[in-house]
Amino acid sequence: MTLFRLDASIRTHDSASREIADIIEEEWLAARPGDTVASRHIGVETLPATAWAAAVTGGMTPEPDRTAEQREAVALAAALVDELIAADAVLFGVPLYNYGVSQHFKTYIDLVCADPRAAGERFLGGKPVVLATVRGGAYGPGTPREGWDHSTPYLRRIIADHWGADLTVVEREFTLVGVNPALDSFKDQAAQMQAGALESAHRAGRALGALPSPV
Repeated sequence: MTLFRLDASIRTHDSASREIADIIEEEWLAARPGDTVASRHIGVETLPATAWAAAVTGGMTPEPDRTAEQREAVALAAALVDELIAADAVLFGVPLYNYGVSQHFKTYIDLVCADPRAAGERFLGGKPVVLATVRGGAYGPGTPREGWDHSTPYLRRIIADHWGADLTVVEREFTLVGVNPALDSFKDQAAQMQAGALESAHRAGRALGALPSPV
């Protein structure tokens, strides 16, 4: 079986979303040591910002008439969908940036949706997907930033409702505590949030590892 992992963090070290995703991957491999983990890191190896427009226009253009840019973009969109379809389970590591979806992951979503196989709804058909998402501040009920997380609800809508995945979300907040001195008074609360998120990551990884192998 294959786990497909995609990371959208712009950080290669000390990334909170990668910490969670690493645990999930480790649990998968502990349960399935002979299986495959395919990966893509769009936060570092970025997708071209202009590829979505080229994929959309290319999809509406007869193949012989496509420009080289359109052909490349259509092929890229197809490759991204191939990765999702070929995997038995999917792991996304996506941080909140500036109160919204990472631009890298938004480009990814747009390109996936440009492929005809993903144009309709629920093309993932109940495939297990874990979303590991982190937020630097706190956005829960009663906090000053309640309602400012414009990423997680959108990702739930796309991955679960539109793509049709069986989605599990592992979340961690206050990742900037210990980085931003203005948040030092929240150290105990942040530590509890981190511990809870890491335990949730272990549970999510074990659940993926327990998936039955296809007959």
